[in-house]
Amino acid sequence: MTSARTRRAVAGWVFALPFVLLYAAFELVPLLVSVVMSFTDMRSTDLRDPLSIDAVGLGNFARILGDDKFWQATFNTLFFVAFSVPFTLAIGLALGIALNSGVNRLKTFFRVSFYLPVVSSGVAVAVIWRYLLSTDTGLINSALRLVGIDGPAWLNDTRTALPALILMAVWRHAGFAMVIFLAALQGIPRELYEAAEIDGAGRWQAFRGVTLPMLRPATLFMVVISVIGNLQFFEEPFIMTQGGPLNTTNSISYQIYTTFGFGQYGYAAAMSWVLFAIIAALTMIQFRLMRER
Repeated sequence: MTSARTRRAVAGWVFALPFVLLYAAFELVPLLVSVVMSFTDMRSTDLRDPLSIDAVGLGNFARILGDDKFWQATFNTLFFVAFSVPFTLAIGLALGIALNSGVNRLKTFFRVSFYLPVVSSGVAVAVIWRYLLSTDTGLINSALRLVGIDGPAWLNDTRTALPALILMAVWRHAGFAMVIFLAALQGIPRELYEAAEIDGAGRWQAFRGVTLPMLRPATLFMVVISVIGNLQFFEEPFIMTQGGPLNTTNSISYQIYTTFGFGQYGYAAAMSWVLFAIIAALTMIQFRLMRER
């Protein structure tokens, strides 16, 4: 018995070993290196002479506290999350309810159509939306001119650049929320709605008293996943605005990217860990607020 159990354990580790080695090489080791880097003044010029790297302790984190550009990027990121996540979830829930009850014909077509942006390349989506939002030749402004409206410079105006990115993000991610909510809606027992109907509940009362409580696990999952993903939004400013105009679309991830690109490796590593702390803190808050009572 013992030898058979040992053989199974050895066989399991043999099959898992390739993944463990790859994970250690490409995930764990870089993670540990970034921790060390965040406490140093490492720059691109130090790659030729690693002995010239000096430890600065918490100096990089203290520098972040006085970095106005980083805090502007933080505000932009939180603004992006605060508006994109609720709209994504609301539209995804509405689509899920429509497909679950109100749409009978071409249901598969609608599912695929709404989910298609989710599986599309983020870079390709950003490029397409950049042309759609173009001031002179964009499809959106061209359509507005047909009805006598001069569309704004969506990506070049400080008032519309970030909302334009939010619009694109909602369009891209609403399909994923739709699929999750649709699966959750199909898992709600019909008996609950029948009981609510017997008690005299209308559609809105049944939605508020039955549907929403039963969707709590799916909602928690979508909120956590959406917040984590949107806190790291990078492709939109990278492809569409390069953080402009006047840093109004600069995100934390894009700020880390540009800082690393300027050769300030230690400072960029410190920024990445601040972003990790923000994500961890918001995730814990969400679990605490939405936990089962």
